[in-house]
Amino acid sequence: MTRPFKTLDDISEVMGGDIAGKRVLVREDLNVPMADGQVTDDTRLRAAVQTVAELADKGAKVVVLAHFGRPKGQRNPEMSLSLVTRPFSHVLGREVRFIDTDGAAEAIDAMGEGDIALLENTRFDAGEEKNAPETVEALAALGDLYVNDAFSAAHRAHASTEGLAHKLPAFAGRQMEAELDALDKALGNPEHPVAAVVGGAKVSTKLDVLKHLVDKVDHLIIGGGMANTFLAARGVDVGKSLCEHDLTGTAEEILDAADRANCTVHLPYDVVVAKEFAANPPSLRTVNVHEVAADEMILDIGPAATEALADVLKTCRTLVWNGPLGAFETPPFDAATISLAKTAAALTKEGQLVSVAGGGDTVAALNQAGVASDFTFVSTAGGAFLEWMEGKELPGVAALHRTRD
Repeated sequence: MTRPFKTLDDISEVMGGDIAGKRVLVREDLNVPMADGQVTDDTRLRAAVQTVAELADKGAKVVVLAHFGRPKGQRNPEMSLSLVTRPFSHVLGREVRFIDTDGAAEAIDAMGEGDIALLENTRFDAGEEKNAPETVEALAALGDLYVNDAFSAAHRAHASTEGLAHKLPAFAGRQMEAELDALDKALGNPEHPVAAVVGGAKVSTKLDVLKHLVDKVDHLIIGGGMANTFLAARGVDVGKSLCEHDLTGTAEEILDAADRANCTVHLPYDVVVAKEFAANPPSLRTVNVHEVAADEMILDIGPAATEALADVLKTCRTLVWNGPLGAFETPPFDAATISLAKTAAALTKEGQLVSVAGGGDTVAALNQAGVASDFTFVSTAGGAFLEWMEGKELPGVAALHRTRD
């Protein structure tokens, strides 16, 4: 498979031999949630293991670069990556040493072949987020080659995510490689028919996504509070539902664009409503969209519409999913999301569907449904995944592409 970027498989050829003793700067996303000094979700740590371990096993001096929190160019002990060193070492199953920015060059030179170190928070340097030339130069002086394994930070043109790719031989890490391959299968070069599920609370947060997708997919399934705005655009009274009435004109434009592109937009025709947003409220009922009372709010897609959407997926070969269909955090308004996710997972396991999902709420919903591991690929990236769905160029990825030329 020819990719538009170099991977770890290309290192030996580019570097003219093995990399034992070489200083490899590896950009990972270790911005993990913590509480009381403990990592509460180590997903990002585990995602970094394959690349870091592979390079260390080849005898490289592996220096991991990452950010942690938003220190805004100031040193903040509460955002020091020293806090992540031990948890990362535990996940890796091998020692990780912490290196402060001061004296970093000497500490890296003193590393042995196969050693792994974690450099202090890149965002302690005010030049990191500005992609300042002097910051890029200072980081580049610490390494012999650069590996970007942090897709979730690739939408930022920072010194450690974009600038370094122009100063050192640059390669995609295994997680980055897997992410870009999956995204190419989903929208770059997909097998048709393609379906996209786009949910979430507000149309305003997904306008660019929707506008981009109507020209890319065959079926656009709109859920969540967003669907209410589209229903209102079609003349449906959505009662007290979350709805951006000022964007109904924009929703109509998207529907018209979909018609021109031969993209079928799927909106629910039965919905689950209640008079209050609470778990299992007494006012809960399922109705046709034209029967929503003035004091009711739509909180999920109904069972008939969900079954119809399952039938749509059975005709498709590719699925990209971002956002839940209903207020999935509160039962029973997770029913449609869980049901359709299970359908997509089953089709994927049968080899009928390539399924790629991403975004924080989406990952949580798929985990809640117990099917995340059955999807072809689930991206933990938030902003980067959304910008990719909008068709935007991601600076960190574009820099890797340019190094292939």
